[in-house]
Amino acid sequence: QVQLVESGGGLVQAGDSLRLSCAASGRAIDTYTMGWFRQAPGKEREFVGAIAWSSSATWYADSVKGRFIISRDNAKKTVDLQLNSLKPEDTAVYYCAAKYRTYVALIRPNAMDYWGKGTQVTVSS
Repeated sequence: QVQLVESGGGLVQAGDSLRLSCAASGRAIDTYTMGWFRQAPGKEREFVGAIAWSSSATWYADSVKGRFIISRDNAKKTVDLQLNSLKPEDTAVYYCAAKYRTYVALIRPNAMDYWGKGTQVTVSS
């Protein structure tokens, strides 16, 4: 079992930055592909980005490419998501999730092994 807890969300203005952190406990996460997802009110949960378990290769949704950066520190058991140039449409609950040894391009919201409970990011105009 892997437990995931997100933190770092908050209320910011458009153009601001936030850094979200996902702290893991339980099994080591160095064998898990880690992903970030988000869900806005009235919308489906969507993929944001992922980082590989082996090579640290990353993959991002088109909507966040060039603005968000995902990173991991397996020794600290943390996975971060740097949110830059935030837009109002980025407002959502952000979740981290883990899936055992899969390709970053295959990360999907309906195929993850473990989920955190989310952290709210609100971006005002």
